[in-house]
Amino acid sequence: MTGWTAAELAEAAGGRLVAGDPAGAGPERVTIDSREAGPGTLFVGLPGETHDGGAFAADALGAGAWGVLVGESHAAGLEGQPGVVIAVADPLRGLADAAAAWRRRLGCAVIAITGSTGKTSTKDITAALLRPSRRTVATTGNYNTEIGLPLTILGAPDGTEALVLEMAMRGVGQIAELTRIADPDVGIIVNIGPVHLELLGTVENIAAAKSELIADMRPGTVAVIPAGEPLLDPHVREDHEVVTFGPGGQLDTLPDGLSLPITSRHMELNALAALAAVRAVGVEPEGEIELQISGLRGERIVLGDGVVVINDCYNANPMSMRAALADLAESADGRRVAVLGDMLELGPDERRFHAELGAEAREAAVDVLVTVGDLARVAGPAWGGDELSAVEDAAQAATVVAGIVEPGDTVLVKGSRGVGLEIVAEELVAERGRAQ
Repeated sequence: MTGWTAAELAEAAGGRLVAGDPAGAGPERVTIDSREAGPGTLFVGLPGETHDGGAFAADALGAGAWGVLVGESHAAGLEGQPGVVIAVADPLRGLADAAAAWRRRLGCAVIAITGSTGKTSTKDITAALLRPSRRTVATTGNYNTEIGLPLTILGAPDGTEALVLEMAMRGVGQIAELTRIADPDVGIIVNIGPVHLELLGTVENIAAAKSELIADMRPGTVAVIPAGEPLLDPHVREDHEVVTFGPGGQLDTLPDGLSLPITSRHMELNALAALAAVRAVGVEPEGEIELQISGLRGERIVLGDGVVVINDCYNANPMSMRAALADLAESADGRRVAVLGDMLELGPDERRFHAELGAEAREAAVDVLVTVGDLARVAGPAWGGDELSAVEDAAQAATVVAGIVEPGDTVLVKGSRGVGLEIVAEELVAERGRAQ
């Protein structure tokens, strides 16, 4: 954002410049953590549940920050401080508006991605397909919210040619706000499934919330959606170019001459969605693509004794569990070991979904099942196999799994983020070591 002056940044954020040189060059980066503030940094003081970040603005300026963006009440006490002070009525809205303005200034292609599962993998593949030919910035970590997405945009330097933005959703109106900020040229809805039912009630409501992406995109932009998904039919607009992917869709196979290091069917579907999106912005990828999938999302770790760990414990829902079990069934050469934790936020039908999970494990020919948590325990009887262990938490699971796994096994570790199953994979790696 060094291309902005302090006055231009204040205007973009819908605020007023309280202190600082109006013509001075803008900041190099933005943070919402005053402990990260330093030279070249704009600190945005967001109000939170337990404290108001604006109270730390003076500390940020004292640490040499370029400036601060805070609410009016906090700005009033900072007029004598060094650095730039921008006052806004609502710091979160100011952050969002500044990001929207920076997106317009960049003038780059923007691809936005949402869906019930596979958002991050699709984002990773999309960015990988773009990077050989476009200067690309993509969402990192969990920067996919009303805070993280603006920070991602504001972190894109001048000269960025493509932004790949993941959009998370936990309620009605959130995707609409992210779409307002990002103003996408292409919107991908990876899929629709029973996620956040506790909050939204029905899959129809989930489809409507996810479809805020295509509902709010400009006319003439491109909507990439799964073929044959009736839940999306009411939300498709005639003034968009619609591209369908998957079986029966306009794009149903990856072309010859494109090599991606993916092995599972659900990852291939994500790759098809990504390919449709990058084609829509004028990129035709070819050759061998370097791909790094974000951590805890289907990472395959080969251990020294031939054990393969599929570390997929960032989150879980019925759709992603089904896909992961299918991957386990297709890829395992030896015994199939499934360590499955609770799927959270599924509402009143949560126990039914977990019973169905057990049936899915049976269909996937799982040889050994370890369930983690009270809900996941319901999957055991539905699975019906002999080698079953039911434990209460991730720590117990790590101990049990260490004693079960044999050389040549493939071990799927998956559950909702709150279960914390990553320690199961970490313990296996620590005990057995990675293959050389």
